[in-house]
Amino acid sequence: MRVLGIVRLFHREIWISTKRWKLAANMSSLPTSPAPLPRLALDPDVENHIKQTYCNSQVVAAIGQEEAERRFHFTIEHLSLPPGYTTLRVNTVNRTRDVIREELKQLLKKEYSNKAAPCPPVEPHPVLPDVLLIPTTGPHLNLQHHTMEIMVDIPCGAAILRGAHIFAPGVLGATADVQAGDQVSIYVDVAGKCLRGFQKSYDGPRVFVGNGVARMSRDDIFSVAQEELSGIGVEMASPLYDCPPLNDVMPDSIFLQNLPSTVAGHVLNPQPGERVLDMCAAPGGKTTHLATLMSNQGTVIALDKSQGKVDKVIANAGRLGLTCVQAYMFDGGKAALETAVCEKDEKSLGAPPYPPNTFDRVLVDAPCSALGQRPALGNKMKLKTLKSYPTYQRRLFPAAVQLLKTGGVLVYSTCTLTLEENEGQVEWLLNTFPCLELQPQTPYLGGPGLSGTSLTQDQLQMLQRFEPWEGNRGENSHPSDRDTIGFFIAKFVKKAR
Repeated sequence: MRVLGIVRLFHREIWISTKRWKLAANMSSLPTSPAPLPRLALDPDVENHIKQTYCNSQVVAAIGQEEAERRFHFTIEHLSLPPGYTTLRVNTVNRTRDVIREELKQLLKKEYSNKAAPCPPVEPHPVLPDVLLIPTTGPHLNLQHHTMEIMVDIPCGAAILRGAHIFAPGVLGATADVQAGDQVSIYVDVAGKCLRGFQKSYDGPRVFVGNGVARMSRDDIFSVAQEELSGIGVEMASPLYDCPPLNDVMPDSIFLQNLPSTVAGHVLNPQPGERVLDMCAAPGGKTTHLATLMSNQGTVIALDKSQGKVDKVIANAGRLGLTCVQAYMFDGGKAALETAVCEKDEKSLGAPPYPPNTFDRVLVDAPCSALGQRPALGNKMKLKTLKSYPTYQRRLFPAAVQLLKTGGVLVYSTCTLTLEENEGQVEWLLNTFPCLELQPQTPYLGGPGLSGTSLTQDQLQMLQRFEPWEGNRGENSHPSDRDTIGFFIAKFVKKAR
């Protein structure tokens, strides 16, 4: 009977996969089928820690042990899958979403004119005024496996599942006879054991992610040092999950960004002419969104501790034509100083640190364990590292609260799942900073916070938690809102003391 049940489950997953194909055109596809990709392998202690989040005593008391464990396992199973939609945030400073949408549709029509796959639809999000949606179709289970093979690492594999071609530096290995123009099958080294330059059919743990056409020969890729390589090594032709490659497409008009990340910008809701601080800004997706929402009027200060990451923020702002962004290499946790003085120029605050009460709004998109990111084909994080994040995140808040004006808005967000980094931090913030008051959020596309702290049910309803599957969202929500990365958003207002 157990074998029969497994067979029935498998056939159900194939049915769901087929159903996604049929429903893609009208943007109402079902959640991605987990059949072709393995369950994410986590360190046992890390997995148990996540399980404690979803199966804590308050959750179990509310829904029962069996249902709590089912939700936990369903969450982990979906982490290896790409979200059901590619989300594009459009730059509305100089052009409307409708104009950008029509231009993109024409580009995709031309791109897909020589492909067997149908051109995907590009639809506006029904609530977010600056977001376009392209459905991901798949998994395509009938793809041929070629004798010529390419091995890639985990980050490259994840990018392929989100629509990317393979850049030459991402190639780990290739069978000995691969030449430019050959059809090749692509596999991900999920154990991280394949050595660069491997030239046989790799027999270690691997995952098939689709087929492509080699644009470089094996000799072209491995005859030079990896840091000297550039360009596309393999052009994906038949990926396991199909979404269009959009790198360098309309770079001044669209920005690839996960849907919950765009929600965070709208929740902060910066206005033209305001002073806004993004404390942990790289690579600049949220920074540039804030500047766009402000119609490029005012000042957005973007901080990060790495100059390389700051350079990415500057580059992204530059290609989108956003001149109100000022980026600095600086530790956000040290950005407040009582004796600091801002520049008198209204268009520039100058470099940090800054005096208290400088900013109208502050975004703390904190460094986190990133356990909500999808697709995740491998994760080697240890429990000690996981447990280090809450302490690091709390370093940022004294400066954030000090720099925020009375009546100003603070938004805290993460792309992770754990109680300690999400609801636990909200509990700590309210206890540590009496001037902060938790606020309802608009737009509200996620689900409520998770029980397990001293937060009340009313407070949990003010939080937005996006699970990697649709379990905590309403049945009437748009399908794109129910198939996202794991994400968390909290909004506060600073009251007068």
